[in-house]
Amino acid sequence: MTTDAMSDSAPVRFDTKIAVLLRDDLAPWQRLNVTAFLVSGLGTEIPEVIGEPYADADGTPYLPMFRQPVLVMEGSKEVLTAAHGRAVSRALPRAVFTSDLFATGNDRDNRAAVRAVPRDQLDLVGLALYGPRNAVDKVLKGARMHP
Repeated sequence: MTTDAMSDSAPVRFDTKIAVLLRDDLAPWQRLNVTAFLVSGLGTEIPEVIGEPYADADGTPYLPMFRQPVLVMEGSKEVLTAAHGRAVSRALPRAVFTSDLFATGNDRDNRAAVRAVPRDQLDLVGLALYGPRNAVDKVLKGARMHP
């Protein structure tokens, strides 16, 4: 986080970015499902992306969430494949969702479905990543903001 983020009145700007890239041919329910699954992995492996717990005015506690916005992008199968290659080559923390996962019903089968396919043959429908803003921007080259 930049020094601007330390002041309560200054806008918060992050040196990092959380992004999700979805294949543009997914049904609406698939887009939501894939996004939720993809971002769930980031907080477990990168605890600094998680903010403080919430509470309402009555003191009811709520779980913490990401400390920064999540950009949701979309692109063609080719854009997604290229972004995946760039994310791997830059060693950015990432999560993948393949088309095979729509047919599974549990974590064990999900992991087995991904493990069964070589990296360059994955039928990617979603990718989540985290890293320095400029690196994430380079990985997402060719993608557009999700409508």
